[in-house]
Amino acid sequence: MYVMTIDQRGSTADVDRVPALLAELGTLSTAGRFERSVGDEVQGVVERPDEVVEIALHALRSGRWYVGIGVGAVDLPLPASPREGSGPAFVAARLAVDRAKAAAAHVPLSVVSGTLPTRNAAPPADGSAAVSAVSAGTRACANAEAVLRLIGRLVQDRTAAQWKVVDVLRSVQQGHPGTHGTQKMAARKLGITEQSVSRALLRSGWQEEWAARPAAEMLLAFAHDSTAHDSTEGAR
Repeated sequence: MYVMTIDQRGSTADVDRVPALLAELGTLSTAGRFERSVGDEVQGVVERPDEVVEIALHALRSGRWYVGIGVGAVDLPLPASPREGSGPAFVAARLAVDRAKAAAAHVPLSVVSGTLPTRNAAPPADGSAAVSAVSAGTRACANAEAVLRLIGRLVQDRTAAQWKVVDVLRSVQQGHPGTHGTQKMAARKLGITEQSVSRALLRSGWQEEWAARPAAEMLLAFAHDSTAHDSTEGAR
């Protein structure tokens, strides 16, 4: 499971943006349910890595949110409200959002492994096995975080004019899957030339973002498997 904790940036000097974010997340996630957890913070449990990527990048788009992603186990059955949830992934999500705040000058996103502590009372003298067992999930989460931050930089740096083109193009593609000439259709909707659409997409890094999204999803899935392996080894 993936637990996401998303906290509003500069909330003391801003309006409460949680209701709007919750409404937006309701249209993005098919399985995850998000609720206000405390203050200007929302939390939810998500099962699919592709949804984690979509939600994280959506939150980063406005520049108004810190994004923490905890990877690992949650206590089952899940309660009706995410606020009542527990388990290593919830603990990891709290640590992740705190780390995201420390990275606020860059891309405020962090991914943390919710590895269960080892029960091995007598690890090898050189500590090699213990380090390997604990660090596999941590390394995998760090890799997922690095790629998400790279994509997040593209999303954060995109101008309002570029977003307008990207949003219209995505809408056209969703309505006409597999149809050629979607840039021409987007240009017609926007009342601009197809060349202008192409230039905006090139400068926005849109193609690079969508080429990299599957890599981020794969790394999150690997982080989940690695964290589960770490926890299994630690429980022995």
